Amino acid sequence: MAEKKATAKKATETKAAEAKKTTKKAAAAKAVVAINAENVGFKAGDVYQALAAAGKALSVDEIAKAANISVEETLLGLGWLFKEGKLVNEGENVTLA
Repeated sequence: MAEKKATAKKATETKAAEAKKTTKKAAAAKAVVAINAENVGFKAGDVYQALAAAGKALSVDEIAKAANISVEETLLGLGWLFKEGKLVNEGENVTLA
């Protein structure tokens, strides 16, 4: 009887260890963003289109979701558009100028 409890405990510990490994791998995987003029220009276009379609001010996370790009790519596109004077910020949100 004691052997069954020990075996069950080891199985539970093994599952917990595997779950930790999976979580660490998922957290370690980051989006790789190619930083060159062409790619950043395309991301700026994605951001612009998302804001134009929304017709209102959006947060960075909302823009990323609407444009179906990562937050890092969204920030690159926002930087490009801010430099061109195409955006204004409204508190925490951004809208087209």
